[in-house]
Amino acid sequence: MTITADSSLPIPRVELLRRLRQVLPSDSIVEEPESQRPFECDALMIYRELPLLVILPATVAQVQDVLRICHQLNVPVVARGSGTGLCAGAMPHPEGVLLGLSKLDRIMDIDPLARTARVQSGVSNLSISDAAARYGLYYAPDPSSQIACSIGGNVAENAGGVHCLKYGLTVHNILSLELLTVEGERLTVGSMGLDSPGYDLMALLTGAEGLLGVVTEVTVRLLPSPELAHVVMAGYPRDAEAVLLCEVDGTREEVTGHTAKVATLFKELGASSLKISQNEAERALLWKGRKSAFPAVGRLAPDYLCMDGTIPRSQVSVVLNEISRLSREYNLRVANVFHAGDGNLHPLILYDASDPREVRKAEEFGGKILELSVRVGGCITGEHGVGLEKLRQMPSQFSAAELLQFEEIKHAFDPALTLNPGKGVPILKRCQEYRALPARHQHD
Repeated sequence: MTITADSSLPIPRVELLRRLRQVLPSDSIVEEPESQRPFECDALMIYRELPLLVILPATVAQVQDVLRICHQLNVPVVARGSGTGLCAGAMPHPEGVLLGLSKLDRIMDIDPLARTARVQSGVSNLSISDAAARYGLYYAPDPSSQIACSIGGNVAENAGGVHCLKYGLTVHNILSLELLTVEGERLTVGSMGLDSPGYDLMALLTGAEGLLGVVTEVTVRLLPSPELAHVVMAGYPRDAEAVLLCEVDGTREEVTGHTAKVATLFKELGASSLKISQNEAERALLWKGRKSAFPAVGRLAPDYLCMDGTIPRSQVSVVLNEISRLSREYNLRVANVFHAGDGNLHPLILYDASDPREVRKAEEFGGKILELSVRVGGCITGEHGVGLEKLRQMPSQFSAAELLQFEEIKHAFDPALTLNPGKGVPILKRCQEYRALPARHQHD
């Protein structure tokens, strides 16, 4: 078959298109800028960029072909799941391919005896639990975007959700990963056993933000659906300054006893009102407010910037007071939405993106919150990742030697730095420049 290309296109794009058309159907390649607009950012819309091309493969073999071609031509690749990320981690590279994985949406297998599910990376978080429900099982991590977010994206950011205090983050609930290297080689990390030989690459790859490989399949751990769950809520009157939800699940006896203890504690600590869910419908309704908090806040201002610092639980009141002070200083309102149990804060800074001054103020204000999180013993991210958003705060969290070590890990997996370049790790020096330094300077 003879492939003709638009002679007006730059030569690298012409060659890239020629090769991609040989291995992909035409509906998997999005060339027109207007058709690429839905992919120009993730859910953090303050940063936007159009890619060279958007590629939407339907099979793992097609993903491999795309990676091989891009590697041969030294073309950057940014993997994207459902686009619900909040750190600009999936923002395209202007000279690269945006690799959309949403078509990899098959639930391959559910083993009710082993309590595992093997799924492709484009499967949504909630659909795993929906599929496992017939066996009395579910998948525990539940980000607020679980109805839409993909399990591959959860792995990329090590997402958690409101139940992570009890059940852990993504890294605690997955058993193995299938991923493709930058060259398109297929690897399996982890196993069905409780432990695997060698280095713990699962922990390294979970939360790697697409910098080290492209995840195509995940085996997750399933848990028995609890016999009963109650939500205890302190708040929700319009004059309340804060609302606190606490869910207790387990056997009927456990839930009854723990619910009473939590309710008593809330009253002793000054809750202005108290409500305990009496059935599953009430429980879902109480959670609906929390799950809908982000879109609800979107009605209060044209735009908001969602931060993601994590702090020791003992510092919650200290940090919230300082955020209030900073809000007055920057003259920008803040809605604080978080899971207090694990200290993961999500301050939503309200601003108007059409005003460049407010954009700058919002970014600066957000940076101050992250630096404050580090000062009180926390870190600059909990489950959203670093992406592009938090690169400037990485030196406040890590020393120069630590950042160089991160860079070395990146080079080990991706020597040409073409996987999601410019995200996650601030590359201090190019590989050859770094290696040219005397050893004593490499670890200063």
